[in-house]
Amino acid sequence: MNGAIQPVPAWQPGTVRKRTRRGATTTATIVRLTPGPATAHDVLPTEEPLEILVNGVLVGTTMRTPGNDFELAAGWTLAEGFLAGDRVHRIRYCAGKGPEGNSYNVLDVVTKGGARPEPARLTVTTASCGLCGSLAIDELCDRLTPLPDHPPTTLAALTTAAASLRSAQPLFDTTGSVHGAAAFSLDDGSLVEVREDIGRHNAVDKVTGRLVLDDRLPATGLGLLLSGRVSVELVQKAWVAGFGVVGAVGGPTSLAVDAARAANITLAGFVRGGHANLYNGTFDS
Repeated sequence: MNGAIQPVPAWQPGTVRKRTRRGATTTATIVRLTPGPATAHDVLPTEEPLEILVNGVLVGTTMRTPGNDFELAAGWTLAEGFLAGDRVHRIRYCAGKGPEGNSYNVLDVVTKGGARPEPARLTVTTASCGLCGSLAIDELCDRLTPLPDHPPTTLAALTTAAASLRSAQPLFDTTGSVHGAAAFSLDDGSLVEVREDIGRHNAVDKVTGRLVLDDRLPATGLGLLLSGRVSVELVQKAWVAGFGVVGAVGGPTSLAVDAARAANITLAGFVRGGHANLYNGTFDS
C-alpha cells in the first residue's frame, strides 16, 4: 500500500462484520407528480465506489450499495481468479479520511499465500455491469472445468425459492431500485443466503463471498437465484462457485445459455407463478 493507506482492524475467519457506520439508503427531497405537485421525501439506494486490493495491490473498483463489503470483495476476487489455489486469510478496511480515520470505500483482501497480483490486472466496473461479455466461452473453458452433475432438484423447489426471494428483499421494499440474489437448497427451495445491491453482479458476489468466508464452496447442493435477467458474467460467477443450478425471474442472454451448457449448469429463466423456461439441463418431476 502507499503511505496514505494503512490496515485497520480486519475480518477474521469465523466472524461476521456488519456495516453500521453508513447506511445502504439515502433520503432525497423530491417533487411528487400528483394532482397538485407537492414536495416530499423519498428513500434511494446508496451508491458508492469500492476499491478492492489483494495483498496490498489495487485490482478492482466497483460501484455498489454499502453493506456486506467483505462478502462482496471475497466473491469478486473469487470470480476474477485472484483466489485460485489460495484462500482468504483476512479482509480489512484501509485507513484514510473516512469516519474514525478509516476509509470504508477501500479494503484489502489478504490471502494465506500472500502473492501480489500484477497491477496491470486492474478492473474497473460499474454496479450494473461486470465483464460485459468480454470473456469468451472458450476462455472460460480454459480456466474452468465443467461441473459434476448436481443433486436432483425440482421445479417446485425453484419456484418456492423464487417466491421466497421476493419476500426477503427489504431494501427493494424500501427503494424499489435494487437487485437480489440468493443461494437456495436444491432439495426443498429454502433460502440459504440472500443479498441485495444496486448491481446484479454485486448481489451475486455478496452471496458467493459469504460462502467463501464460511468455507462452504463449492456450492454442492445449492442453486443460485437472481431477481433479474441472466448474462454470461453471472453464469461465470455461478460456475466458479460451483452452483449446479441457476434460476432467474428474467430471461438469459444467448451467451449465458452457451456458458451454462459448457459449465453443465441447469439454467432456467422467467421463474414466475409456478412456471419456468428451461434453457439447459433437466428437472425431476
